[in-house]
Amino acid sequence: MPSGRKHPSLSRALIAAVSAACFFALSVSSPEARTQSSPGGSGKPSAIYKVDTDKKIVALTFDISWGNKVPEPVLDILRKENVTKATFFLSGPWTLRHPKIAKRIQTMGYEIGNHGNLHKDFSNYPDSWIREQVAQSQKAIQQTTGVRTTLIRTPNGDFNPRVLRTLQGMGYKVIQWNTDSLDWKNPGVDNIVHRVVTRAVPGDIILMHASDSSKQITQALPQILHQLRSKGYQFVTVSELLSNAKVSTKVQQ
Repeated sequence: MPSGRKHPSLSRALIAAVSAACFFALSVSSPEARTQSSPGGSGKPSAIYKVDTDKKIVALTFDISWGNKVPEPVLDILRKENVTKATFFLSGPWTLRHPKIAKRIQTMGYEIGNHGNLHKDFSNYPDSWIREQVAQSQKAIQQTTGVRTTLIRTPNGDFNPRVLRTLQGMGYKVIQWNTDSLDWKNPGVDNIVHRVVTRAVPGDIILMHASDSSKQITQALPQILHQLRSKGYQFVTVSELLSNAKVSTKVQQ
């Protein structure tokens, strides 16, 4: 075959290969595809968004990294509404600044997870930095509450396969969410309630915040609890949720 002349079949093959590579790159950059296989599969690290179950159970989760005005009212609402199961992800600095509230979360029987130390995206830093940050927040939580955390929600929910491998190597399960309340945007109480209640599905992990940046969650939370219960949902911790059904590592739209 003369040099400089392209074979049609070869050209088509190259185009197909490049197209497939581009599609894969786009896929792994989306939130839904940033996870890998579920536990029990190929053994690759994964983040957990929900579980697959027919049971009407959901895990209410609250991230706390700043302030002392919102956390206690949230705890008061949960107690008033007789919600005995929820999971709180605490940052190390917040725990040290507000030990009484952190201890109250523990004494009320709620599950405590790790939310990192500095609120920075883990994927921008080396493994050694990640391990140091998680160790610092774990130390703060354990010294304050006596809890050795095994669940982590990374700051901003940021991760990549390398971050997942590092955290898994430290013995952590990375917990994301399937339903995001977007309460931190303060879009209005009705919007927060509607978003959670209409999106929640059996086996869901619901993201909310008990930080002072979430100024409307204390008004929205009672309505969320009432409306989810009216739909037949029961509340469990993340660990209880994981023990009930097959783990799903993708967001369900």
